[in-house]
Amino acid sequence: MVFGHNPGADARFATPRRQHIMKNPFRSLCCFLFALALAGTIPAATAAEIVIGQVAPFTGTLAPTGNDVKLGIQAYFARVNAEGGVRGNTLRLVSRDDGYKVEDTLKQTTELIERDAPVALIGFVGTGNVDALLKAGTLDRAGMALVGVRSGASALRTPVPARVFHTRASYAAEVNTIVQQMGIMGIKRVAVFHQDDPFGEDGLKAAQAALSKAGLELVATGGYEKGTANVAAAAGKIVAATPDGVIMVSNTAASAAFVKDMRERGSSAMLIALSVTAGPQVAEKIGNTLAHGLGVVQVVPKPQSISLAVTRQLDEDLKRLDSKSSANHTVLEGYVMAKVLVEGIRRAGEPTPSRILAALNGLGTYDAGGAQNDHAGSDYTDISILDRNGRLIR
Repeated sequence: MVFGHNPGADARFATPRRQHIMKNPFRSLCCFLFALALAGTIPAATAAEIVIGQVAPFTGTLAPTGNDVKLGIQAYFARVNAEGGVRGNTLRLVSRDDGYKVEDTLKQTTELIERDAPVALIGFVGTGNVDALLKAGTLDRAGMALVGVRSGASALRTPVPARVFHTRASYAAEVNTIVQQMGIMGIKRVAVFHQDDPFGEDGLKAAQAALSKAGLELVATGGYEKGTANVAAAAGKIVAATPDGVIMVSNTAASAAFVKDMRERGSSAMLIALSVTAGPQVAEKIGNTLAHGLGVVQVVPKPQSISLAVTRQLDEDLKRLDSKSSANHTVLEGYVMAKVLVEGIRRAGEPTPSRILAALNGLGTYDAGGAQNDHAGSDYTDISILDRNGRLIR
């Protein structure tokens, strides 16, 4: 969508989904049971709640991310509930805060499963957080699916864990998009700014591979501690190498601090961040002037687009919630997560963890109103830039 580098992006997002039509060979039996029900022989089913669990950062440096993902999930759940729920059952999201801390992700997930008995999990945030959850065997013991992880790391994709269902592109795909664009712009000398954790290491490795393949020079790398915005040392190291472009494998708070530091040191390098950075929030933190020109990879289309059903529905559903927040890319990402999970619940019949897991495995390629996904997620990537008013443009 941006810079003309990915003309097929909208087409991929609008691919029709495969339809599965089931025939019912038991029509006579159904009629008989219906007659018994009318006569009062069979008691009517009682509608119940279907509990979905989420553990994400609602405090700390990634609180805006966690809250936006949650808002997108809630928006779609509200639509489903307003339309009668799933087979008459209403959806309820139970969210717990992990503050982006791995140990709290493990603790809060275990407690949520034990106390609230969710049938599935959704909308987790953080490569290291989810990787630790998988290594601890938490999902395996619970026997349930996790739909939607705010991470594109290869550690969570090679191979894709059996109980994890991605809804976004990989970091490798994002980095390839950045490197391709830098090549088009004539950039030859590139640095990588990254978080010092599995997320940052994954992005750095992807950048090293992509730059080597494209024949671009990696002139410097600089890291910062997870959960902080202590970027001065990294910025100083990178500025000293005089790169023409910088790939930013960093979250919003650190990205904002880095952009500010780089510009105040006089660097005019092209800065492009992975999708975990929320561009408008960077502008809010450091001002439109310093943020102007920052590129950000997107893994969902522009939320304000009226050409896709999923974006039109999100706008309607945020109004239904009477939310003061407007749609952004992260909210849309949460919304897509919810659509994929609900489709799995609908196809499961009885909403048990095992049946939902089986139904999700049977989805194949699923189009959530213009957002195409399979078990490994979407391959959609695009780049937006911040204009002089702090808004993302194509």
